[in-house]
Amino acid sequence: MQKPDFNPEEVTKIIRGRRSMFVAQFKENDPIDDAIIEEMLENARWAPTHKLTQPWRFIVYTGEGLKKFGQYQADMYKMRAEKNGTPFIEATYEKFLNNPQKASHVIAILMKRSENIPLMEEIAATAMAVQNMYLTASAYGLAGYWGTGGPTFWPEAREDFGLEGEDMLMGFFYVAKPASDNWPTGKRDPLDEKVAWVTE
Repeated sequence: MQKPDFNPEEVTKIIRGRRSMFVAQFKENDPIDDAIIEEMLENARWAPTHKLTQPWRFIVYTGEGLKKFGQYQADMYKMRAEKNGTPFIEATYEKFLNNPQKASHVIAILMKRSENIPLMEEIAATAMAVQNMYLTASAYGLAGYWGTGGPTFWPEAREDFGLEGEDMLMGFFYVAKPASDNWPTGKRDPLDEKVAWVTE
């Protein structure tokens, strides 16, 4: 295979230009072509993975599937409140019910554990797969974010998502067309506050 001819400037541009955009910034009722979502997932498939375990799994909700997912997490929120004796907040229920329908696609992010591989490496591989999705979405000018709300940490959801043992539900990636052409600005701390060099 011939050495790839990458463009470092473009790589830097997309990495530093990637942003999270949330439901309030979504353009509703204007679906993204499934082919773009498939490209996001294909690029996710090429994330680094120790021993090629490829631990990532994805479930894509779109169309009527968004309503199904919204109803699922709203109903589970209500069930958990009743079971645990915690306050039921109608606004939270409505958010769980309706927010998925404001996206074009919602992608559940799962990590399937392999034996004899440190758990951290499997989590890291899945996170890098999501970063590839993020970068691809940004390259297409799409709004998206990775959230860990809703069923992510609800034990009752594990069976519904086919999780066993140390498998993990790692959240949901929401993606839509942005409502505005104004791309968000970013902010990071200076590099020298985060890096130490050892030279001798």
